[in-house]
Amino acid sequence: MGELVGYARVSSTGQDLTVQLDKLQDYGCRRIFEEKKSGTSANRAELQECLRYLRDDDTLVVSKLDRLARSTLHLTQIAHDLEQRNINLVGIDQAIDTTTPTGKLLFNMLASIAEFETAIRAERQAEGIAKAQANGVQFGAKPKISNEQVREMRQKRSEGVLIRELMVEYGLSKASVYRLLN
Repeated sequence: MGELVGYARVSSTGQDLTVQLDKLQDYGCRRIFEEKKSGTSANRAELQECLRYLRDDDTLVVSKLDRLARSTLHLTQIAHDLEQRNINLVGIDQAIDTTTPTGKLLFNMLASIAEFETAIRAERQAEGIAKAQANGVQFGAKPKISNEQVREMRQKRSEGVLIRELMVEYGLSKASVYRLLN
């Protein structure tokens, strides 16, 4: 049997890892990678280091599966990579242990349900956006200047006012001034 390796993550620096660390230590992990980074961030250095550290027959232990991955797809990719490398995965709170057939089944069922929920949520969101747009709701950033100010800016430019002066006067970047002048 290989090593039990823990991974603990909280989303922000104000949150505390103590509960997760206690669970991982109680489970038997001697090496624990700790991270204070949003789950949605693709740049999680400690997770990457943890995944590199793991060897054949090791077990990666997390308190909950959502601490490990930023999405169902990401979780499935990590689990597949671990399986290919003969590394087990344990989610303590969900009682998932991929060393057992039941644990593998439970993991795949939970991943499938989560993927289904994500698809349903995306459908509802798309329907809501379409309905809002049909009702005249505008999405995206609000214009920094009005149409009247754009006409005024174009007039000033035609009179020879420099781009940098327009940038300062209207509080816009060079790219925005050029875009609005065209």
